[in-house]
Amino acid sequence: MNNDLISIIVPCYNQAEYLPEALQSVLNQTYNNWECIIVNDGATDNTETVAQEWLAKDSRFKYFKKENGGLSSARNLGIEQAKGEYILLLDSDDKINETLIAKALPEFNKDDNIGVVTYWCNRFIDNTIIDVFKPAGGNITNFLYKNSAIGTSMFRKKCWKIIGGYDEEMKNGYEDWEFYIRLTQKWNVFVIPEVLLYYRQHAVSMRKVAVNNYDTEIRKYIFLKHKALYIENYEETITHLLNNVAKNKGLEIKRINSIDYKLGSIILKPLRFIKKLLK
Repeated sequence: MNNDLISIIVPCYNQAEYLPEALQSVLNQTYNNWECIIVNDGATDNTETVAQEWLAKDSRFKYFKKENGGLSSARNLGIEQAKGEYILLLDSDDKINETLIAKALPEFNKDDNIGVVTYWCNRFIDNTIIDVFKPAGGNITNFLYKNSAIGTSMFRKKCWKIIGGYDEEMKNGYEDWEFYIRLTQKWNVFVIPEVLLYYRQHAVSMRKVAVNNYDTEIRKYIFLKHKALYIENYEETITHLLNNVAKNKGLEIKRINSIDYKLGSIILKPLRFIKKLLK
């Protein structure tokens, strides 16, 4: 294995309580030639205090503070400051396996067409594993209609630079997916079939709430931004949209035929009759 410097970017926004676990997982890496850039994205908790403690522990930790601008903005700032040829993203409430860098780095040397190395991911709450996410990776075909890589993967810094970094206009989710849409038009995503990331699932995730609330709006933004790409793949896009319509129709029919729905209709029927009489 070569001894390339790996730059680990850790954006932080009001998750100081989890930050020590994330940074400890960095410190535990079996591959030692790394720098870890902590980016305080305008946090209002004690993120700075925690970060300074880790700067005192190891000179490989670095710290930058900025006004709140969202995840894309924080990542871009960290990557701009990075000195490494390879970038590893890590959210401040997640953890990485101690062998992640040692296992991911050699894959880049096998093929110049690999721009991203991703891996399997365990989702957990407290100390309980919920499930394992196994991304498909691949080329643009696998990224047209969904994200097929872990958001916090490892990639070549030159890829980030060539495609223009993360879209800082995207502040409500799916910025990882949009980033990969641009990247996989030039490079491929390789998947290591092993759990190397531990993703903390919160009972109430603000990012998940935001994505759910803005899902249609964000997808529209992505599809219009990459209009030429979807026109180029017109038949596949139409098929995808029609399949979604059929799927949603099937779910609606299933809901209408459910016992809960039928019981609700029976219970509400006399109330609707009374409401009609009172008009």
